[in-house]
Amino acid sequence: MYLNCNRMYSKSAVLGNTLLLMLSSLLFSAQATIVQINTSQGKIKVNLFDKTTPETVKNFLSYVEDNSWTDSVIHRSASNFVLQGGGFSFEGAWPLTAIKSKAAVKNEPVWSNVSGTIAMAKVKNQPNSATNQWFFNLKDNSAILDVDNGGFTVFGQVVEDGMKVVTAIANLKTCYDIPMIDYTVEQCKNKFVPGVKNFVTVYSVEILNSTADSADGLTKVKNTLLTAEKPTSKSSGGSLSWLVLLSLGLVVFRRK
Repeated sequence: MYLNCNRMYSKSAVLGNTLLLMLSSLLFSAQATIVQINTSQGKIKVNLFDKTTPETVKNFLSYVEDNSWTDSVIHRSASNFVLQGGGFSFEGAWPLTAIKSKAAVKNEPVWSNVSGTIAMAKVKNQPNSATNQWFFNLKDNSAILDVDNGGFTVFGQVVEDGMKVVTAIANLKTCYDIPMIDYTVEQCKNKFVPGVKNFVTVYSVEILNSTADSADGLTKVKNTLLTAEKPTSKSSGGSLSWLVLLSLGLVVFRRK
């Protein structure tokens, strides 16, 4: 009788543990991480799409956890197109220094590149090449970016007043596509060495919420063009723009 009771208890314990694991699994699958990108021009809050672009979000959060983007700079502003960061830091002199990247992540082109979304940058003609660079869509870029290069993976959406900050940065004057503060055309032309204060600095990226299923309440647009059309655009879209930056002598591939 004692042994039978133990067996019954053992079965109950196993059942209880199984239910807990199932519940934990459900809670995990319902996650929708909210992160905040703290810049010198203000805070940008972004709701990530954990459930539908899991590998991309996991990749993004791995850089957040490693503090890879601490004191990095927004390095590309393409007027009425995209605002890009994640790839470079300023070490006190030209050229900008490339931030060490990890293995590329699988492309997950589920959502459309509409205004206010964040997506991963890639190497041209390499669909599965996204690493550490991301960009904000300043307008509806779906006609190009939903089909070009296998479709660019949208993995989150700017929420609250974040787009006001994004737009303010995008409206800054640029030096070789880099948004700059109090930096003149002449200084840019002569490659005058700027200071940290002349760049839009990403001080940090922090996780605000990793448990609430917050993304379900957002209005998201599906990428329906990728299966409906064959890619015809030659645009580099939100690509890494290596060739442009290299031609200007603004990039080194020095690893930290």
